[in-house]
Amino acid sequence: MNGKTIVTALVVCAVALLATRQYGRAESQPATPSSKIGIISVRGAFNGCKKHQQYRAAALKRQSQARAQIDVLTKEIETEEAELKTLKQGTPDYMKQLQAMLEKRARLDSQQEYLKQQRVLEDKKWMEDLYQEVLKIVNDLAKEKGLDIVLERTEPEFPISSDELMLTVSTHKVLYDGGCVNLTNDAIARLDASEGAKPAADQ
Repeated sequence: MNGKTIVTALVVCAVALLATRQYGRAESQPATPSSKIGIISVRGAFNGCKKHQQYRAAALKRQSQARAQIDVLTKEIETEEAELKTLKQGTPDYMKQLQAMLEKRARLDSQQEYLKQQRVLEDKKWMEDLYQEVLKIVNDLAKEKGLDIVLERTEPEFPISSDELMLTVSTHKVLYDGGCVNLTNDAIARLDASEGAKPAADQ
């Protein structure tokens, strides 16, 4: 055996020994555990729970009552306008009728704006409180089920406008959730079982 053959054999042995050691190290290292992931549709939890349905029903009832009051005031204004047309402009009776009509118009505008702001603020407060409750429930469920992360996944509802589509494209991040634990129904059950405050629209 010449010197060149001996050197080649030594190199092959060294490479084989190194490869064997690296493979042994790889086997000795424990496999990285895969993360357990959960998903939830927050909108689904909102719409599915009884307390939100009760809030919406109470809000619609209150809005109906408010519209009835607005309709009464609107008809009164229409009556005053009709009476004003029967009076001669510039007379004391005309000016008195004009003042009464303008005051009612101002009251109508003020009442409409107040009801609009009231509805917006009540809805905002309710949604904030409900969302915080859902976050707490998700936190509890994730710990109980041993989940490492929970993602929000609400399917877009088609058809939608162009603006809504762009918003969906920018916010709808979880496109597939095969094998993930869906917490939506569990969250709905806990929302229904919780003893929260009476809906604001019903107070």
